[in-house]
Amino acid sequence: MYRDEKTATAEVAKDDGPQAADAETAPVPDLGHLLVSLQLTDSAFPSGFYTLSHGLEGFAQQGAVDHGSLSPLLHDVLRHGVGPADATALALAHRAAAAGDWEAVAATDRRLYATKLGRETRQAATRTGRQLLDLAAEVFGAPGVAHYHRVVTERRAPGTQAVAAGVVYAATGVPVRQAVASDLFAFCASFAGAALRLRLTDHRLAQGLLRQAAPVIEETTRAALDRGLDDLGATTFAVDVMSARHERAPARLFAS
Repeated sequence: MYRDEKTATAEVAKDDGPQAADAETAPVPDLGHLLVSLQLTDSAFPSGFYTLSHGLEGFAQQGAVDHGSLSPLLHDVLRHGVGPADATALALAHRAAAAGDWEAVAATDRRLYATKLGRETRQAATRTGRQLLDLAAEVFGAPGVAHYHRVVTERRAPGTQAVAAGVVYAATGVPVRQAVASDLFAFCASFAGAALRLRLTDHRLAQGLLRQAAPVIEETTRAALDRGLDDLGATTFAVDVMSARHERAPARLFAS
């Protein structure tokens, strides 16, 4: 039979003595920031990430990737693509938004948009970014999110996903390091999900893929936090080529 948790805990404390009572009254760390990160990185959050393969479908169409090369490809994309570009932009936008420097946020947004060479990747970044801002403005109700949503709606900035995420994380008080790591994990989860749908892996092996990416996420997060605006930009030329081919593919499962 269900019992009220507080009543049951009090009974345990009474039985176990003063140490148990102290544990019951000890302060609990604030979980609000963690819960925001979990919500934003959940695959059920409708930002549009599920429509993207992040170039993976292009590699699959060319027969340039299989299960054995999935992990090295993901690590390279993190280190040389997402990290120097999107993760760096997220960190810069987070700091600027937290300081109320909206011109710096927009400048980072425009710079990140300019580094995306293909039409497909630019459209994917802005579509998911605008969706994120629109939904986050409603869900979290933070003034900073609403403000930058207006900036993007008025076409004063492109509204790329990474910059939008930086604004949302800053507005909800999530620390910048946690924000960058969370968004990188969301990218990896989306990549793994695309691999599943492309039948390059299965559910069990996809979890191994995510676990193997963990130290690379940590490394990429540290590097992103150390970069400035002049350092922002990816060097993943193979991904750009595959994306360009994917744009002209006769059949596509993903938008990128």
